[in-house]
Amino acid sequence: MRARTLLPAALAAALLALTGCGSSEGSASVGDAGDSPSKASSPAKSPGGSDEGGGGAEGRKVPEALTFTATTVDGNPFDAKTLAGKPTVLWFWAPWCPTCKGQAAETAKVAADYQGKANVVGVAGLDKNAAMRAFVSDTGTGSFSHLSDETGRVWKRFGITQQSYYVLLDRTGKTVYEGVLPGGKGLADKVAALTG
Repeated sequence: MRARTLLPAALAAALLALTGCGSSEGSASVGDAGDSPSKASSPAKSPGGSDEGGGGAEGRKVPEALTFTATTVDGNPFDAKTLAGKPTVLWFWAPWCPTCKGQAAETAKVAADYQGKANVVGVAGLDKNAAMRAFVSDTGTGSFSHLSDETGRVWKRFGITQQSYYVLLDRTGKTVYEGVLPGGKGLADKVAALTG
């Protein structure tokens, strides 16, 4: 009888932990999410011109991690191939998340400071597009692209299970960092190391 009451409580606690604002420090581990494209150790090798490994920005090889399309919170089409060849910060956030709001200013500063040297892209989820647009406006983060991922397709592609989470890719598309950076602290140093 006791097992019947403990199992639902344990499941509820696990669900809450997965959906709450992230608070754990990230790791630099690679390969934790199985076959996730963000874990690729080298660019995809496919015939040029295809979405998988074809020419991206200025004819660069496109790694598997960047072979997806999406729509921005403003309703514009977005092709991740345009990110190829530069280090990329993917910032996964939710409009109602206070931790995400706390990361906004530092993330926008990094986007401005490394414009032309690195890509910064917000990936909004876990809410409706209207709330995502309001977050971008309220936090002053409109200087860089934000994807509207209402269906969670991009989140799932990168194995993301919590908001306020960063994934950093090097020039080849290899994941070199993933985790939570409270207040965005340390993001600038990580991007500097990738652009150095």
